[in-house]
Amino acid sequence: MTSATLTIDLGAVVRNWRALDAMSEGETGAVVKADAYGLGAAPVGQALRDAGVRNFFVATAGEGMILRDAIGHGLRIYVFSGHMEGDTDDIRAASLTPLLNSVDQMLRHVEALPGAPFGIQLDTGMNRLGMEPAEWSAVRDIAIAQRPALIMSHLACADEPDHAMNTQQLEAFRAMTDGIDIPRSLAATGGTLLGTKYHFDMTRPGVGLYGGLPFVDAEPVVTLDLPVIQVREVPQGETVGYANGWTAQKDSRIATVSGGYADGLIRAMGGKAALYAGDTRCPVVGRVSMDLITADVSALAQDPTSLQLMGRHQSVDTVADAAGTIGYEILTQLGQRYGRTLLA
Repeated sequence: MTSATLTIDLGAVVRNWRALDAMSEGETGAVVKADAYGLGAAPVGQALRDAGVRNFFVATAGEGMILRDAIGHGLRIYVFSGHMEGDTDDIRAASLTPLLNSVDQMLRHVEALPGAPFGIQLDTGMNRLGMEPAEWSAVRDIAIAQRPALIMSHLACADEPDHAMNTQQLEAFRAMTDGIDIPRSLAATGGTLLGTKYHFDMTRPGVGLYGGLPFVDAEPVVTLDLPVIQVREVPQGETVGYANGWTAQKDSRIATVSGGYADGLIRAMGGKAALYAGDTRCPVVGRVSMDLITADVSALAQDPTSLQLMGRHQSVDTVADAAGTIGYEILTQLGQRYGRTLLA
């Protein structure tokens, strides 16, 4: 093995979708933005299509073009960023459904692509994307007359089930949409887990498909094995890495593996992280550098040929905790230097 190997279990992605679909009252879509959270929009999209997904969500029209090429026509691809200036040709060519976030976007869409499908995104308190209540009230009747495919909003604190913001946003969404005969969506992964009153007509899980929290019962999707380049003896008192980041408290064996922050393995995780040789934990020592990570393999009877960062013993969220971040960031930062293996 000359480069790190990222193994992506597409079967686990599908099983995670099916598990979340079983919880959902209505239809279950799939969020595949950011290249399916870094795991490959084409293979992930195709696997989910074959499993029965009929509604996909991406961040931008450019992502929608790539996904359309992969999954073919006849399935709906929603675009969270709506109809941005310069998107018209992509929306038309790929038959995308923009989720319009403002009156300006609505005007742009109906003027550039009259009769083309669209959805509406409402701001229920997150203050990020979508029409606020006053803006929505001004155009609601006009918008509804054109029969949007979906009306949606997004929860800010769904990963905290007891947070008051969840109920606040649910009530705001109902106040803005009750009585409208249009499909509605409020819940992503966290909202799906909050219960059926958040589900409406469609849920749209994202990170839970890829094995991330808050879906604690998700199957792991990603395994990352890093090849060992060199193992050396480090006597007590000597240091390892930039800025003498770690000092050996006893005679130690240190393995240097191929992988670093250029591969999305965040520098901040440093000595808080660990690699695994089988069932044996090998602490990371010293700083994570651009291309290399060092780990203490003194507990092993033999020098390893590779060490595992993510897999059976360590989830993407465990790695994220070590780096002081979230699993989303770890997944979406996984670099392009890995050799990728897809499991059906």
